[in-house]
Order: sequence, then structure tokens, then C-alpha cells
Amino acid sequence: MNKIEMILKEKVKNFINSRKEIREDRVVNVFKRRYLIPPRAINVINYPRKPVAVFNPGALLKDNKVFIFPRLIFDYYKYVSSIGVFEIDVESLLLGKIKEPIDVNIILWPQHLWEFLGCEDPRVAINNEEIYMLYTGKGNSDVEEKKRDVIGFAKFDSKFNLMFKKYLKIDNGTESFYPKSVKDSAFVRTKDSEAAILTRIHLDNYLLGWAGICNLNNSTIIPESLKPVLAPEDWETKVGWSTNVVEISDGEYLVGWHSVLKRDLSYRNGLAIVDDKGELLSISDYMLVPTGLQEEYGDRALVIFGNGLIRYENFLIWIGGVGDYAIGIFIADFNDVMWNMHDL
Repeated sequence: MNKIEMILKEKVKNFINSRKEIREDRVVNVFKRRYLIPPRAINVINYPRKPVAVFNPGALLKDNKVFIFPRLIFDYYKYVSSIGVFEIDVESLLLGKIKEPIDVNIILWPQHLWEFLGCEDPRVAINNEEIYMLYTGKGNSDVEEKKRDVIGFAKFDSKFNLMFKKYLKIDNGTESFYPKSVKDSAFVRTKDSEAAILTRIHLDNYLLGWAGICNLNNSTIIPESLKPVLAPEDWETKVGWSTNVVEISDGEYLVGWHSVLKRDLSYRNGLAIVDDKGELLSISDYMLVPTGLQEEYGDRALVIFGNGLIRYENFLIWIGGVGDYAIGIFIADFNDVMWNMHDL
């Protein structure tokens, strides 16, 4: 066990021992408008196959257009994902007027050993005119013979042409630490070469939400900056961050999170407010859970999962994966969301 791993495990131990219950096992249904985009609606125009699953999309609002970045799977034998993009006018999205077929371009696919088994679950943000994407690189370790998940970091120009992609390492300049899994990540804010980040690190049996600082010049997460901030409650097996962040005031950001329940292994979702360092300020109980046949039944039952969050006028739009097979559009009144946040 290297020094970084020892320090992070000690942080987890202290956090778990000192934490208190901050949520209740209850659902407040604020996302009342719900639409589904199934795989059959998707026409991939730069790759000659039909996807069997289109889910867990990132999202970005720009010039009244919603750009959606779905995770695409074409073959269940290996279950290798790529990431595409398509756009919908935001007013049409709010009304559920989504014309089919929807033309999608693949913009990210496995090219390196660390993402050899798939590019998954994108979270997207704009930095000046460039588009930053964090995603899960599922692949083989380039430092040891193990499979692991890493945080892929891709940068695109305004036309979604890939400029570069790397993966973020937990590194202090002397040594690196490679957990079994580090994923479910989003930038909170970026300034010059520094970025605050939310992430989830798999340490022993603990799957917690962390906050930390990245050095973008050398694509590293600074170990000393990492701090656990969100833990599962007693009735949950794990928690993670689910979406990009949405700035709601100066220095305050709304972000989605998910948890898995022990009693039925369902994924349930809520929202949190963090500051510009990723520290938790406020949180909700569950606000978005699978409901009915289309949402409860899928290639993975009882799951709605991230990855896109958009605020438009007085609406909050959560664009997520449904059942590991389709895209769900979930719309809430922003005031209803804020009314159900609990300050810590």
C-alpha cells in the first residue's frame, strides 16, 4: 500500500466515523414531465451499425440548443461503449416534440488501453469556447495487469472535433495511486490550469462522493486536496455523483447524485448544492426514481442514471439513462427543486 492510498483510507475512516444522517428514505416527486427516447429513434450517421442501447447521456445548453451526448452500444457480446452527440431545440425538448429519426455522430470511441473496454457516462461543460468532457474510461491498466475504471478527460472544439484525451491520475509528483475504480466525475469550476472536481473513488468496500483539485496541465488530481463529502446512508450500498454542475448563484452549484438501495438494488437520484471547492452545502432526499414499465424494466432493472443537468428559465431538465437502454428527459420546476433542498 503506497502513501497516497494510506492517507485516503484514513480520510475515509475519519469521515465515516464522524458523519451523521443527512437524508431520509423518501421520494419527493418534482420531475413530473417525463419523455423517453428509445434506441430505435437513433440514426448513427458516421458508423454503419444500429445501436442496441442509447443511454446515460451528458448534456449541454448552448444558444437555446440542447446538445445531448449519449452512450452508445452496438454489440452486447463485449458491451463496448462509444459517445455521440445530437442537438434539439430547448423549447421543443420542453414540449416533448422530438422528431425521429435523430441523427447522431460518434465523437469519442475507445482508442487507448485505458479505455479499451468502453467510453462511458459523459459529463460535459464549456470552458471559454472549448468543450470539456469527463467520462469513464473502462479498460486495462497501463501500469499493472488489472482491469480498472479511470476518469477520461477529453477536450473538443466548438464543432465537437476532438483536440485531445487523457486520463486523470491521482498523483503528488512523487508517486501515483491507481484505485480499482475512480469515476462519476464532474468539474465544478475551472480557472487557468486548476479545476475543482467531484469524483467517486473505490477504496476497500467504500464508494463515496469526494471533492478535490485537478492540475489540468499535467492531468493529475492532487491527493492532498481530496476530501470525502458524500456517504451512503444506512439503507444504501453506495453513492456517486450523477451529472455536470449548474451554477445557481455566485459560488454555488447544483449537481445530481445517485445511490443504490440495499433492499431492491434500485438506483435513486437527488440533488445537492456544492460550493466552488465541491464542499457540500445543501442536499435533497430522493427526487427522481424509476416509475412504471418503461423506466423500471430494462437491460438493468430499476435504474435512472445521470448524466446531464440543464437549467433553462424556470425549468430544471435532467437528461439521464433509463434501464441501460434508453434516454429519459425529466423536467421539474426549479423553485420546486430549491424548496426541497435541506441546508447542512
